[in-house]
Amino acid sequence: MDIWSIAVKEIKSSLREKRTFMFMLALPIILMLILGSALSNAFDDTRTVDDMRLLYKSNWTNAQISTGWNAFIETIGKNGVEVVEAESGTDGHEEIRANRYTGYAVVSDEGIEFYGSSENAIGSNILAGMLTAFADRYSLASAAFQVDPETAAATLSAAGQNNEFIRETTLNPNKKPGSIDYYAMAMTTMIGLYAMFNASYLFSGERTKKTAIRLMAAPVSKGAIFTGKVIGCTVINLFFVLAVFLFSKFVFKADWGSHYGMVILVLLTEVLLAVSLGLGISFLFKGEGVRAINNIFTQVASFAGGAYFPIDQSDGFFSLLSNLSPLHWVNTGLLQMIYTDNPTGAWFAIAMNVSIATSFIIFSVITMRRREGVFV
Repeated sequence: MDIWSIAVKEIKSSLREKRTFMFMLALPIILMLILGSALSNAFDDTRTVDDMRLLYKSNWTNAQISTGWNAFIETIGKNGVEVVEAESGTDGHEEIRANRYTGYAVVSDEGIEFYGSSENAIGSNILAGMLTAFADRYSLASAAFQVDPETAAATLSAAGQNNEFIRETTLNPNKKPGSIDYYAMAMTTMIGLYAMFNASYLFSGERTKKTAIRLMAAPVSKGAIFTGKVIGCTVINLFFVLAVFLFSKFVFKADWGSHYGMVILVLLTEVLLAVSLGLGISFLFKGEGVRAINNIFTQVASFAGGAYFPIDQSDGFFSLLSNLSPLHWVNTGLLQMIYTDNPTGAWFAIAMNVSIATSFIIFSVITMRRREGVFV
């Protein structure tokens, strides 16, 4: 009962701090809106391709392959590629150099020679891929004709009528975060780390508010005081995190996947980690040193952990710094779970958070017991 009373008292005290209350809610929401809007292009990998024009010269002698080629150019013509057969005397290389065509192909029984335009590299690569697919398909057909012409003709005809003769699929091809999606997650986890600030002043704050003597004189054990204040601090900071989570989901329409229970569990363990870190720092340092360490740690951890921009791959010292940031493993785990339905990273983040939190709480308990007073 004493523990619950102290926890409730801690929650009420935090709610009365209007500046802290507004900071923990307004900061992530404003940053989410600003960064999500300003950096939207960085998350948009859509590329526009100019009109593609293919100039070709045909030297086919094989009737079957020639028929296949005609069907091929007819199909790509229906899909936005303008195909033009070179007239006699036309210099295809010069046409490419003048940037009048995206690509120039010389097709014959021996194969396809393709020349792409450096001015339209994307379109040129697309045409090269189409021609490679055609060449691979009909080189197989040519070999089959030499062995069994009738069977090869039937197979080739059936393949031409079936658009799924070769089918390529991917897992969740369009499942990736947009700018709002990413910063909704990043700002939510970042504000969870800011629980360090509240936790750092759990005990010294009582002395500042002139309530330390009264609390120490109360018939309550040190363990009950410690447990109640840790629970209260964890609950109120989890409330802030969940408020930001819900705001991003229902107002900004951010994608948080479908594993909400797992997401909340990761966020809960992150808050617990931040509270334990704040407690440990409050027992290791005093005065302004606590504030300085908190500021340095949260900013470095946020920067290296991907709060301000995605961290994909890095080398050297920055890679080490990134891997040591709690936000790195939390954000990585959430991204994997939300966009690939893979909970492995989330479980790793939970394990890391709980392990480190346990270590710092044990350290704080031992340090507190060695001191005469509860408050530092």
